[in-house]
Amino acid sequence: MPAKITNRSLEKELNDFIVAETIKKYRSPLQKMVFTAFDQIKKEMIQDFQNHPVTQEILAGPTASNTSGTLGGYGNLFAFIGFEKSSNPIQPILNILEKSRIEYTKATKTGATFTIILPNKTDIFKETPMPWAFGRSWAEGIERGISGLGKFLYTDSTETSRSGEGIQSKGVIKGGKFKPTSYISALLKEYEKKFLKIDSRVSLIRSL
Repeated sequence: MPAKITNRSLEKELNDFIVAETIKKYRSPLQKMVFTAFDQIKKEMIQDFQNHPVTQEILAGPTASNTSGTLGGYGNLFAFIGFEKSSNPIQPILNILEKSRIEYTKATKTGATFTIILPNKTDIFKETPMPWAFGRSWAEGIERGISGLGKFLYTDSTETSRSGEGIQSKGVIKGGKFKPTSYISALLKEYEKKFLKIDSRVSLIRSL
């Protein structure tokens, strides 16, 4: 037997139709607004990473100055960590940050919901291995500390070192300790908050 049509059922169908049409009308502008805001914040995040003193110092190579202050002004991070002189240690981090993205999730009565997918610090630490210590991350070391500064001799050492500008001596040759500084963890934490402020309908998943 066909369902009985009542004023209440007709009213419900009409309301559902109006809601559906409203969502269709406003979903596209909302999606454009959210995606545009995401792209701008993502751009700012990558720029902040590129402009960070640690990033700038490493990009400057084995003859740079210790502008980050992590080594007390002696030598530089590129030589101290021992990167290969022709390498670009920063590129793997940039590649991961570039993978950050936003996705339309589903339609709702308020228009739509969106999910932001970001790397977490573990993703980056896995892709930034120490040249001389398997299982350790130089990016994490920037934040937590890297041992060996007292044995680090900053000198032209093309024949004996990876970077060509520094070697580790067998004994302590000077005082001083590595000064940890905020880096990847702080950057991601700051931008998680910024991404979530785009719109109340945006949620965050920290996994690529």
